[in-house]
Amino acid sequence: MRIGYALLVVYLCFWACTNENEGTASTTGPLPAYTVPQLQAAYADGSLTVEEVVQQYLDRIAAIDDAGPQLNAILSVNPDALSIAQELDKERKEGKTRGPLHGIPVVLKDNIDTHDKMPTTAGSRALANSFPLQDSYVASQLREAGAVIIGKANLSEWANFRGEMSSSGWSGVGGQTKNPYDTSRNPCGSSSGSGVAVAANLAVLAIGTETNGSIVCPAHANGVVGIKPTVGLVSRSGVIPISFTQDTPGPMARTVEDAAIGLGALTGVDSADSKTLASQGHFLDDYTPFLQESGLQGKRIGWYQQPMGAHYKVDSLMHQAIAAMEAQGAEIIPIDAIWKQQIGGASFTVMLYEYKEGLNTYFASLGPDAPIKSLEELIAFNASDPIELQFYDQRYLEMAQAKEGLDSEEYQEALALITRLAREEGIDRVMAAHELDAFVAPTGSPAWKTDWVNGDHFQLGSSSPAAIAGYPNITVPMGYVDGLPVGVSIFGTAWSEPTLIEIAYAYEQATKHRVAPEL
Repeated sequence: MRIGYALLVVYLCFWACTNENEGTASTTGPLPAYTVPQLQAAYADGSLTVEEVVQQYLDRIAAIDDAGPQLNAILSVNPDALSIAQELDKERKEGKTRGPLHGIPVVLKDNIDTHDKMPTTAGSRALANSFPLQDSYVASQLREAGAVIIGKANLSEWANFRGEMSSSGWSGVGGQTKNPYDTSRNPCGSSSGSGVAVAANLAVLAIGTETNGSIVCPAHANGVVGIKPTVGLVSRSGVIPISFTQDTPGPMARTVEDAAIGLGALTGVDSADSKTLASQGHFLDDYTPFLQESGLQGKRIGWYQQPMGAHYKVDSLMHQAIAAMEAQGAEIIPIDAIWKQQIGGASFTVMLYEYKEGLNTYFASLGPDAPIKSLEELIAFNASDPIELQFYDQRYLEMAQAKEGLDSEEYQEALALITRLAREEGIDRVMAAHELDAFVAPTGSPAWKTDWVNGDHFQLGSSSPAAIAGYPNITVPMGYVDGLPVGVSIFGTAWSEPTLIEIAYAYEQATKHRVAPEL
């Protein structure tokens, strides 16, 4: 489904309807899976223009996302993308480049505000015609770095925090996003469209958001790299929220290098997001120095055991990943547990309180003409809409609405509990006790068959320790189960992105597991 843009004619030329090819930049033949450095080199030597590349990606979205496998990864296409590309070409001819993403086609998850001709919907029909009054900090940073925001990606509606028995990747606006490795299977969520977009070569880079698993799971299920940063490294201002404590945007790409370049373009202190104040002295605008093939050498890595034993095929890949890391000079230490007690329930309580506060604040930011002005109005809209509740309910919205303010004793106690147990008595305690540089674990199980009756079928996951602590997590492809991608997660303490990137890049270069989907 498209909103806000007249679709391009679907070309019948050979390259538009074939699978992406790995390779160097080219103006003929199948559309290569361009990397950021390849495109920058091609722009510099004049073999490609930004306008040519953006046109190629717009054509591919029309051919692959709609007319081909109908992946439903893209909700709206930027009608100004080509004019932006032309301006960037003009600047380059004048000897000026904006930054590391100059001319790079990027898509944003559609809960990230852009002040342009594309609405920001969270996948909800209630916001189908909602146009924010300003760019999010993320969108502003990307434009400043030279990126061309070519579209907004489908997502699990309201970032998969609306109701029970949801299907990841489904939204009332866009329908069901499909996994490009097998379109009957689920892309995982909630940054489903972002993961599918880079996997299917509909963009070079995508930005997702995560509260718990929503970057790393779709990256894993779609065979790409996802970086979930430390909360506060990347601003959330202008991002439709769930949890002030756990939310963060982050990059998704086909390579660790591209994801690292994307991360550097997103960081910075933003006065509109108090969490970013803590990143002062920790954030970098360039993470590429940590792309070291020797990045595993001498690292002490905790192998988090909790996800093991749930899926023997994933276990087999994880054992192979451990062997590859040891072969590159890492020392692996099995870790049975990170938490002293389960804290998922307390995290859920915190999210409910912060969701109500955050959504009402966001709706107010849309001004007097906002289509929805409160969480209460949203609940009423969904109840009257013929599409929104056809597959699953809005139980979480209703639970959030029933909560009191953030001065509630229940909220304050739950927040203090997760902060203490997830951080100083959790990840930080275990890392110090074993002198670890990071943890590793399987990111999840292979993609399940999409099921609108019973909802998602998660078998295993490892995102919660880093997510609840607000700490960084990177997932990298570690192999395939019957043709379906599986990722390995690498996570650690606050602001440890440089170390995690070293490990992720060294593992990626030593194994080179990623295989593009056959579309």
